[in-house]
Amino acid sequence: MASSPRSGQARVRGTGEFRSRVLSAVRRIPPGRVATYGDIAALAGSPRASRAVGNIMRTCRQPGIPCHRVIGAGGSLGGYGGNLQMKRELLRAEAIQVRGSRIQNFAGVRWNRTKSTKRTTTR
Repeated sequence: MASSPRSGQARVRGTGEFRSRVLSAVRRIPPGRVATYGDIAALAGSPRASRAVGNIMRTCRQPGIPCHRVIGAGGSLGGYGGNLQMKRELLRAEAIQVRGSRIQNFAGVRWNRTKSTKRTTTR
């Protein structure tokens, strides 16, 4: 049973559909960039569901889903199925600087789909 928003967790309906939206958003994170669990939750339509995104990332074993590019708020690595060293190495292979369990220059490598796709149109 889903908890109420008052308990600190967002109610997520249609979990299968939400999972699909999450995985679709994660696939769009370009190499060399990262997004937070909250960023992905917002893109998937449930901005308060960052924990649900974390659970989806934890159990995702699908090839082609760059789960290593999804990190915690403020640039913390978060988890990677218990293998943070693997996550560090995958991020470093994309030229993302990692020190300990934090992304260096987090603001510079954070992917924001809404900002990266905004276009000004003149007619």
